[in-house]
Amino acid sequence: MKRVAVVGGGISGLTAAYRLHRLLGEDVEVTVFESTSTVGGKLRTAEVGGVRYDVGAEAFLARRPEVTALVTELGLEDRLVHPTKARAKIHAGGSVQSLPPGTLMGVPASAEAVAGVLSEDGRRTVDKERSLGPVRLGEGDLPLGPLLRTRFGDELVDRLVDPLLGGVYAGGADGLGLRATMPGLAGAVADGAASLTEAAASLLPKTPGTAPVFGTLAGGLDALVERLLALSGARLRTSATVRSLARTASGWQLDFGAAAPAHAPEDSPVDVDAVVLAVPAPAARKLLDGVVPAASTAFGEVELASMAVVALALPSGTELPDSSGILIGAGERDADGVPYASKAFTFSANKWAHYGAEEPVLVRGSVGRFGEPGALNGDDAALVAAVRDDLARLTGVTADPVDTLVTRWGGGLPQYGTGHLERVARIEEAVSAAPGLAVAGATLHGVGLPACVATADAAARRIAGQLTV
Repeated sequence: MKRVAVVGGGISGLTAAYRLHRLLGEDVEVTVFESTSTVGGKLRTAEVGGVRYDVGAEAFLARRPEVTALVTELGLEDRLVHPTKARAKIHAGGSVQSLPPGTLMGVPASAEAVAGVLSEDGRRTVDKERSLGPVRLGEGDLPLGPLLRTRFGDELVDRLVDPLLGGVYAGGADGLGLRATMPGLAGAVADGAASLTEAAASLLPKTPGTAPVFGTLAGGLDALVERLLALSGARLRTSATVRSLARTASGWQLDFGAAAPAHAPEDSPVDVDAVVLAVPAPAARKLLDGVVPAASTAFGEVELASMAVVALALPSGTELPDSSGILIGAGERDADGVPYASKAFTFSANKWAHYGAEEPVLVRGSVGRFGEPGALNGDDAALVAAVRDDLARLTGVTADPVDTLVTRWGGGLPQYGTGHLERVARIEEAVSAAPGLAVAGATLHGVGLPACVATADAAARRIAGQLTV
């Protein structure tokens, strides 16, 4: 029997453990080592106001197949749900407006698509983009923000693109790479699109609204975590921080250090045939230092953003705006010139039909952008107060919550800057030369759940292939 250690008990690690069991069956013994007291990583379902509520990732992109296929494979398809017809709104140019359709992460397929969000001067600048000549992308990646500002003007980036990207990466367009964050747009240009407007138009569905964009699981995404762990057959060790990783003659050794002067049995080193690292970049950097130094160096170059989710359970019957939520740009202020601390609100009671009318009205406020840690420095009470103040100024909703919960995600979101693709290539090239080692997770090919599942599947198949040679 081969032994495999999966370091990291988030969605990537648990998917890798499950896939290893599916590929190798009883020929493999998998142990998942998780440094915290619970598994799930960025999937966390808590009870707020007596209702099970996702306070980490709350949905996945249904247009990518990985999570939907996994949900079906795990027998959870009866819990799969999609959003209601409620539309999102955006605070742009000092007022709340409907989020315009006909854009790809804010990049418009036509000037008319964004006319309601921009000033007339801004709309005319967008309209001229088609006449600017071909887009020159070059060989490597390039900063997304400067490209879009040159082609479309500042208004489009500040009012529309930045708020949308902030919801995914907690970072703005100026610090992100085009190919790293919008590979489809870059691909359309490479395939001959004469402008970014034309490229965006080529990627949008021909019949909008026919297929759901997002999905989730009624009752909480932690059902995915629980089912993966149960069907993986893996042993689970929580509060088990792997301090170092070393090669041995037959595989790898994991060392846990000592939390007390006397070693407990669970602190003893563990020898395995293979390792899957499914941990954030800082942990991967430390574990690979001196073992796969090129990968360690590349992981160490990854910048991270922190954020917090403030969950509010408002009294049953509280009226919310007729939308699924509101995005807020970094520079947006209210009518009195007062800035907002929040970057987005999700009106879960409107967005998802499985929340009952008799239950508390659930709302999520998101706080935190890359390079702005100050918003997370206050205590929980201060964060709740700031988010409630934003909600009142945006919507007029002032009801006292029956329950609140603050969940902080320190360093939770890797930034996909212009060097990201080259950095990931260095990581994967270095790891490929280390037998019995694979990496997975949000640092590599996307921060969303489908991308994490894809990296976990690839890591498990790499290890399974090596162990069966």
